[in-house]
Amino acid sequence: MKRLLTLAASALALSAAAPAMAQDVTITNARVVIGDGSDPVEGGTVVVTGGKVVYAGPASGAPAGGGTPVDAKGAYVTPGIFATVTTLGLSDVSAVSETEDSRAAASPFSASLDAAAAINPVSQHILVHRAAGITRAGTTTAPTGSIFAGQGAIIDLDGDARPVVQPRAFQMVDLGENGARLAGGSRSAAHALLRAGLREAQALAGKTGTPQTTEIVKDDEVLLSRFDAEALVPVVTGKQKLYVAAERASDIRAALALKGEFASLDLVLVGAAEGWLVAGEIAAARVLVIAHGLNDLPETFEQLGATQSNAGRMMRAGVKVAINADSLQNPRRLQQVAGNLVALNRIPGAAGMSWGQAFAAISSVPAEISGMGGKAGVLKPGAFGDVVIWSEDPLEAGAVPTQVFIGGIRQDLTSHQSRLRDRYRTLDESQRPEAYDW
Repeated sequence: MKRLLTLAASALALSAAAPAMAQDVTITNARVVIGDGSDPVEGGTVVVTGGKVVYAGPASGAPAGGGTPVDAKGAYVTPGIFATVTTLGLSDVSAVSETEDSRAAASPFSASLDAAAAINPVSQHILVHRAAGITRAGTTTAPTGSIFAGQGAIIDLDGDARPVVQPRAFQMVDLGENGARLAGGSRSAAHALLRAGLREAQALAGKTGTPQTTEIVKDDEVLLSRFDAEALVPVVTGKQKLYVAAERASDIRAALALKGEFASLDLVLVGAAEGWLVAGEIAAARVLVIAHGLNDLPETFEQLGATQSNAGRMMRAGVKVAINADSLQNPRRLQQVAGNLVALNRIPGAAGMSWGQAFAAISSVPAEISGMGGKAGVLKPGAFGDVVIWSEDPLEAGAVPTQVFIGGIRQDLTSHQSRLRDRYRTLDESQRPEAYDW
């Protein structure tokens, strides 16, 4: 009997781990959003075959679609939302340390931390955000023990056993107020630590960019461990993006100056609350930005110049801007942030975005910044079959996905939160225990 139970359990585990097969889907009668900043296509068609988009556009130009037919009934059909910097998959209950892998303050390592090794594909945070229309995300540990957060990964949210699409996709470093505190109390210490690490990485890489593993640096001359210095080699050779958290205008300028010293850096600014004050310099340096969309109050001294017009002003200056949520742990309202930037156009003197630009800022632009341009965040031939059908305009506050496909596979939209909602929505109160009469 025990053997039968063991075999049954093994079979169940294997079936849960086995990837679902991609569906061929043809969605018709849709308001199709390509995701590249263009206006929606009315009465459009989306065809997904073998997990990839093969067509998205006017019904008149659609190929003969096969597979499962879906009538969108005029609903918005968009690419999945791409959340650029999150901790999705690294935490379930932030107050319970056993479920919290997004911080490693006591670790002897920093830059070499690899988020991919700790991602839980069935985390409730992943399930909740999938139901919100987020299909792919960049996930990373947060800078807590050092200015270096470690190496972030690009993941999909389909809940299978292999969520990591691209491991070690970027390195995260904090050069703002928090980075100054972690480095010893001053921004100068943070910059000294970063430059020391990058120079050590340069020495390890050698002039050709090939790691020189025979070179040994004396322990008393090393500020980073050998593992951390080696993890920075792809950064200093331009093979791995360097995400720099910087809010203050002067901090942004200091970050941009790094490109003059380390020419191969593929630099991306994160936060950039005062980016609008130096937008011309960011554009001239061709640096991409992941900005918080709704920062308009000086919560910290480094954000004294915060304004909701920040992203719009940077975009008008020629900066490519993606929108990130204020919370790394809870980015599920990205589309509402984008919607606010559209509404901002109605305020005299403010700088918002058009509908198409705002949606691109949470879909195709984040994908491009993350190194997945053309593969995610758009409905174009060859892109992943990440498709979301919405109840209404996705940039309206009340919009929710009615169907979500990731890689051509229709996703289950239930989570612990939705089950609790359904349980207590129609709870039979007659089943409650009798209260004590004191």
